[in-house]
Amino acid sequence: MRITAQLREAVTEALSAAQAGGVLPAAGASEIAIEQPRDQGHGDFATNLPLRLARAMKMAPPAIAAAIVEAFPASAVVEKVEVAGPGFINITLADRWFQDQVEAIRAAGEEFGDTDSKSGEKIQIEFVSVNPTGPLHVGHARGAVIGSGLANLLDAAGADVTREYYVNDAGNQMRVYTETLYARYMQAAGRDVPLPETSYPGEYVAEQAVEIFENDGGALVDLPTEEAITALYKPGLERNLALIKEDLKDLNIVYDVWFSEQSLFDTGRFDTTMKELEEHGFIVDRDGARWFASTQLGEDKDNVVIRSSGGHTYFASDIVYHAEKFKERNFDRVIDVWGADHHGHVARMKAAATALGIDPEKLIIILNQLVSFKEDGESLRFSKRKNVIVTVRDLVEDVGSDAVRYTFLSRGAESQMEFDLNLARKQSSDNPVYYIQYAHARLSGILRNANKQKIDWSDGDVGLLTHDLEIALIRQITALPDVVDRAADRLEPQQIPHYATEVARALQRFYDACLVISENEDDLPVSKARLKLVEAARIVTARCLGLMGMNAPERM
Repeated sequence: MRITAQLREAVTEALSAAQAGGVLPAAGASEIAIEQPRDQGHGDFATNLPLRLARAMKMAPPAIAAAIVEAFPASAVVEKVEVAGPGFINITLADRWFQDQVEAIRAAGEEFGDTDSKSGEKIQIEFVSVNPTGPLHVGHARGAVIGSGLANLLDAAGADVTREYYVNDAGNQMRVYTETLYARYMQAAGRDVPLPETSYPGEYVAEQAVEIFENDGGALVDLPTEEAITALYKPGLERNLALIKEDLKDLNIVYDVWFSEQSLFDTGRFDTTMKELEEHGFIVDRDGARWFASTQLGEDKDNVVIRSSGGHTYFASDIVYHAEKFKERNFDRVIDVWGADHHGHVARMKAAATALGIDPEKLIIILNQLVSFKEDGESLRFSKRKNVIVTVRDLVEDVGSDAVRYTFLSRGAESQMEFDLNLARKQSSDNPVYYIQYAHARLSGILRNANKQKIDWSDGDVGLLTHDLEIALIRQITALPDVVDRAADRLEPQQIPHYATEVARALQRFYDACLVISENEDDLPVSKARLKLVEAARIVTARCLGLMGMNAPERM
């Protein structure tokens, strides 16, 4: 049982004892939150339960806190419990408990930090999902990193997570791309075929066309235009998906499922879902089109699902796709990570879920805000227009995938952010990526050095870890499971980079004050104990880097 759960039980027992003894009156159930205060001078953990109970008990919070402290059960884990401030209870743990956690972390190894708080929950996370019409633009990188970081986090919390990319292979943009590819193909054959008025002007389309032309020997040149465009659809799609997968691989992102939008039509799921909505009175015909009656569910306006031309809208296929997620694959929760430009789509998707009998609270939509880039203090402007495409690959090749991932994970999705390219490239402690990875490399180096000196620290006595900065470091590294649970509950992957930075800082303070390997033989027992602590800290640092999808270098 994790320490927060143990402390929650102890507070519950103390409250019940105080009530049973008549010191505190009965009160309704109240959540007992156990949290780490920012200032460790206020104990290792704290609860604000007395403040929560004050109204129901009609008592001053400090009086409630005093009664709970008085009834707090004796424990070898807890050194001190005291009333603080306007009604908080601060809890200080015994050093022996912290010392024992070094062995617990070593025993858990690379699984330390895993919890079961989301066990049994089946969660799908859909992210990126841009049209498969070319390489990923740098603007897609933030959503990619947030989605994969969140998936790693929920995985660690015990959820059954499916990472999914929704391939928009049935929309108008694929038609525009394929028409562009056809024009480029014909140009590769020496034919004077202009680009369509709406087209993808990127050079990559021309390169793909030349490759297809050379592979098929110009077999499509003399076909009727529409037949040739249809024939180019599959090879164009395959090449673009290959580009996207390669870009994502560069960011250390791999999907479990690549879901085809076209499959919704091929399987009949689209017609089935539209019919279901119609039967429930949520499809209305107006102006030659078919509309989803969003206004029946509190929206300001209805939304077109089938255009007067007979073509479906993106909104229509999104409705069907989400029906498939919940009703066919039975996900308990669906999390979509979308760009900020989808803001207007959120409410109507929730309305559609309601219309289909799906609890809208089970559909969670995270909007990641825009990112600006700067270099040498100057803002950079990236654009897809006029052949100017700055890709995810460009960014990764410039600063590295680890810097990209850390930077995008370090801020909440709802915050606008500025990506400083100079800082991301910097190989110094000013760069938090370097700082954390260097901490791991340094820990690994200490352990390598101990092995070279043939020091066997397996019998080290962790009871010798009594220095304030040793205990402070242990206090930091033992917090990982609780950080994972808290971040998973709040869907905040940004908590991991913040935590990893605090661990690295605690390590720096430890290094500065505590010599790990001493040349003095009399210090060997302490060295062995500290090597156990170094090993435990390396495990936690590596785990943080893994959760962030970053490398854990052993040398730098």
